[in-house]
Amino acid sequence: MKRNQTINIGQVARRTIAMEASAINDLQHFIDADFEKVVERIAQCQGRLVVTGIGKSAIIAQKIVATFNSTGTPALFMHAADAIHGDLGMIREEDVVMCISKSGTSAEIKVLVPLVKNFGNTLIAMVGNTSSFLAQEADFVLNTTVSKEACPNNLAPTTSTTAQLVMGDALAVCLIEWHGFTAADFAKFHPGGALGKKLYLKVGDLSKQHKAPQVLSNSSLREVIVEISSKMLGVTAVVDENGLLQGIITDGDLRRMLEKDVPTAAVTAKDIMSLHPKLIQQDQLAINALEMMRQHDITQLLVMDGERYQGIIHLHDLIREGII
Repeated sequence: MKRNQTINIGQVARRTIAMEASAINDLQHFIDADFEKVVERIAQCQGRLVVTGIGKSAIIAQKIVATFNSTGTPALFMHAADAIHGDLGMIREEDVVMCISKSGTSAEIKVLVPLVKNFGNTLIAMVGNTSSFLAQEADFVLNTTVSKEACPNNLAPTTSTTAQLVMGDALAVCLIEWHGFTAADFAKFHPGGALGKKLYLKVGDLSKQHKAPQVLSNSSLREVIVEISSKMLGVTAVVDENGLLQGIITDGDLRRMLEKDVPTAAVTAKDIMSLHPKLIQQDQLAINALEMMRQHDITQLLVMDGERYQGIIHLHDLIREGII
């Protein structure tokens, strides 16, 4: 296929984005009583939301299903063509069915819709033609009409599929707020990868991977250096005889002390330690530890269980877990 030598690529790209953005902005005018009833019906559904479509709309349907499932609304995808060849069996009596189509008049849709209605399931139409067969037969209509596709021939689904996707997101977000779906709930469905770890990995999960470096406040300089070196975290906590935290000593504290050229034989931990270390509770999320490190430009935090020192969380722990 030959290249059109007159094309201005940047201009075409900006025009496409502007057209689709305008269509998305127009969707807000289609948020009506039917939209609210759809949210209520899905939220109160005792079964699942079955989303179906044909062609590009089927691809959008799959993405919408993925969004619903990951945000607490049970959903499944049913291809409209496969539905009339056996996949209708996946629909249960308590399910709600949503059919996505730009025209609302495709052959597969015309066959599928009466079958769904015969089952007695609630039928939602997400459609770009509110006078179509699908719109007329549905119990509720979500209007995703667009004036024109971004495709210069006004043929390839572009603006219309973007509108469908955004309408699906609007439903999903409404349902998130309806159910009070939280970050903790989200983590239950996303346990893998960096995203999941940000939502569920606790500070204590990481600090327990190390031995907790600590010295007494009257420990000698040699004992301090040995403790920091043996635990390999570049830091040690300073505690009293009862195990209560007194301060912190870092590699940097040691270097600054040695630069003063003071007699080292009588130096003890309490002479070197910083009195106000940055602390974090072990039940805090690891991502909160990262935020604290960034805020204070440090690489480790002392981990506490209430008032008791438990260990160290280091920047390298967060890197290793993929949180950064």
